[in-house]
Amino acid sequence: MIVPMIITSPHNPKVKALLALRERRTRETARLALVEGYEELQLALMSGTRPVELFYAPAYFSTEAQRALIERFQARGAACYEVSPRVFDKLAYREHPDGWIGTFAFQPSPLMRLRLSDAPFVVLCEGVEKPGNLGAILRTAEAAGVDAVIACDPRTDWTNPNVIRASKGALFALQVAAASNQEALAWLRQHEMRLIVATPSASVRYTAPDYRNGVALALGTEKHGLSSFWLANADQAVAIPMFGTVNSLNVSAAAALLIYEVVRQRT
Repeated sequence: MIVPMIITSPHNPKVKALLALRERRTRETARLALVEGYEELQLALMSGTRPVELFYAPAYFSTEAQRALIERFQARGAACYEVSPRVFDKLAYREHPDGWIGTFAFQPSPLMRLRLSDAPFVVLCEGVEKPGNLGAILRTAEAAGVDAVIACDPRTDWTNPNVIRASKGALFALQVAAASNQEALAWLRQHEMRLIVATPSASVRYTAPDYRNGVALALGTEKHGLSSFWLANADQAVAIPMFGTVNSLNVSAAAALLIYEVVRQRT
């Protein structure tokens, strides 16, 4: 095992470079994803995503067995740095850090490179602005075997640390893309997928359509819903029935209901 460099100063250039990745523009320019957490780092490695750097603070480890992760990063060619607790406190963006944070080479796939099954199942998220919601949708989509999730006219980027955190690392196990509304619609038509949009104004329940063939589910923001672009181009609009006084579900909860209706019909 290679003896790592130990960083004790929060002013170290490596520390400053890692902190800079909290900014979206820096992440997109560097084409890097910032990942914190032992489990999330393991999932990213398992997905085959290339690790670049690993920073760890043994003072936070729950078990010494976790140290094996360092060797796995080194075996994949990543640079590994042990840091002091004081430095890690500066690096961590979680409330209760576990001593692990790293970077991976990552960028969304172009639409043309997405691999689709015989009966494609795709989820579109238009303008979803809260990283936690986007990450939760990814987690559900990965569990349900969705082919890909596409962010349309995105307001947050896939490598936002809170997207990764909420997805529990599912970002690295699932195909994701980002595109304009027009690009995404053209791609759907090219692959002959039926477009189902979710909107509270629809008169058809979300359980009514036949989801067994190629389908794309489109969801919008909690405040404004889908834009007129998607509503006008939909093959079918559906609604989730509500009986309380609140007029909408959290978008990730709505996504889970819709996604698992597809799973129910297909299984």
